[in-house]
Amino acid sequence: MALLGTPSENPEIASTPKQLNSKAGLASLLLTVVELLRQLMEAQVIRRMEQHILSETELDRAAESLQKLEEQVLQLCEIFELDPADLNVNLGEFGTLLPSPGTYYPGEISNSPSILELLDRLLSVGIVVHGDVDLGLGNLNLIHAKLRVILTSKPI
Repeated sequence: MALLGTPSENPEIASTPKQLNSKAGLASLLLTVVELLRQLMEAQVIRRMEQHILSETELDRAAESLQKLEEQVLQLCEIFELDPADLNVNLGEFGTLLPSPGTYYPGEISNSPSILELLDRLLSVGIVVHGDVDLGLGNLNLIHAKLRVILTSKPI
């Protein structure tokens, strides 16, 4: 269905941030993923900084890029009238997606780690994922995929 006309003619067209907020589900999901990746990259930069792997120039570039990305996430939260704290999804028994502000430092152990902390730890030691995936419908396997993935923050 095509959206045509003005917002008054077609209520599905958002013209104000208030209207955008009611349709911000996808934006909220995407911003949550971007914020998870931003914080994960920040943790990896901190780990490399402490191991003296990054030069001053590389550290400055990484810090500037992370700061700009954070500003863009905050700006998009404003546009969609989202509270940045709402990007931290509570996953029930699995805990939260992101740590509370100021509670996680890469390499330190916490009593109730967030998904971000677990991903950071996995990346710092590495993980191998191996498996088969079959996709289909009506009891017919239409696509078969063999997966072999190595996830690590260290060069192989």
